Amino acid sequence: MKKRVVVGLSGGVDSSVAAFLLLKQGYDVIGLFMKNWHDESVTISDECPWLDDSNDAMLVAEKLGIPFQTVDLSKQYQEKIVDYMFNEYEMGRTPNPDILCNREIKFDVFLKIALKLGADYVATGHYCRKDMIQKKQNKYFQLLSGKDPNKDQSYFLCQLSQEQLSKTLFPIGKLLKSEVREIAKKEGLITANKRDSQGLCFIGKVKLPDFLQQKLKPKEGHIVEIPKTFNGYQNQKIDVSKLKMELAFKSKKHCYTKQDGKVVGIHQGAHYFTKGQRKGLGVGGTTEPLFVIDTDVNENVIYVGLGKNHPGLYRHGLLVKLDEIHWVRPDLKIKNGESLAVMSRIRYRQKLEKATIYLTDSGLYVIFEHPQSAITEGQFVAWYLKDELIGSGVIS
Repeated sequence: MKKRVVVGLSGGVDSSVAAFLLLKQGYDVIGLFMKNWHDESVTISDECPWLDDSNDAMLVAEKLGIPFQTVDLSKQYQEKIVDYMFNEYEMGRTPNPDILCNREIKFDVFLKIALKLGADYVATGHYCRKDMIQKKQNKYFQLLSGKDPNKDQSYFLCQLSQEQLSKTLFPIGKLLKSEVREIAKKEGLITANKRDSQGLCFIGKVKLPDFLQQKLKPKEGHIVEIPKTFNGYQNQKIDVSKLKMELAFKSKKHCYTKQDGKVVGIHQGAHYFTKGQRKGLGVGGTTEPLFVIDTDVNENVIYVGLGKNHPGLYRHGLLVKLDEIHWVRPDLKIKNGESLAVMSRIRYRQKLEKATIYLTDSGLYVIFEHPQSAITEGQFVAWYLKDELIGSGVIS
């Protein structure tokens, strides 16, 4: 009897080709479109109208001759993703809704719906690969980078569990994007030349302040420029003998007060800004662009630095709290007091950087060989061994 796969048809070329490849491999394929968002007042023009995407997904299913239906998950999306986003921004952190969407919606709520439809697996159009290894009596699923280095999306799946991976297929993970488009053209799929969707998972490109203003009201405050000569930057090369002290020191964020710099402008709410941001400050007349180096939502102050090499943007390390550490490969978990040399990234599309992870009773420290720009609280750090993503956590 054929194995059944429910494909998350998004109306894009990647999921369309994923469905085609599974059919070709002999699976019993069903296409499901997830409707997760209703409010188009915050989206930019027609960047991601769900109605068009749903229609394209239906036409692809028709062309492939597979059953198709739409499921409305907007209530779950509001509760699990949107409310979480508002809460994080309000606390001055910058969430990653795409990672949460994969963990909480696509590979949880959606997976459960698929299993009720008798599915053996769910499949998506992610550019990553899955493998399996046997260790003694146990099987472990591996989450591997996609073959296309420019499209590798393993980072977005960094919170998946062994249980979720066991029920998941990634049919296009071994292909380049150009090959995926070629297959779509050859098969006459309507999505062959469709642009990749941008912006938030299922919402599309949004005017972030407009989106956040639904719950977080504008509140005028100062923009303070911190000079490169700020005292707090002078002690970066201190030789701290005790490892734990050194880890905490390398991961410590810089702390500023308004007295450390000069007021250069006014903003409409510190919770609308994130570290490393350059646009939207509305401060002109500087010799180099200003970058956000920190935000203080309690005092409603944005701290900025001149130029992309400003020392306030850079840190050697970060901390993940104990309850926010996630091991995709639980068998590779390190114990308290142990360390492991890994490759790591703190954002999508960032090249993997050499780092060492240390587990302590304070949490897991990730210390990079080279300082990293705009390490941002609320975002996710993921760590790899070669091309396998083995764990991740929320930057505290």
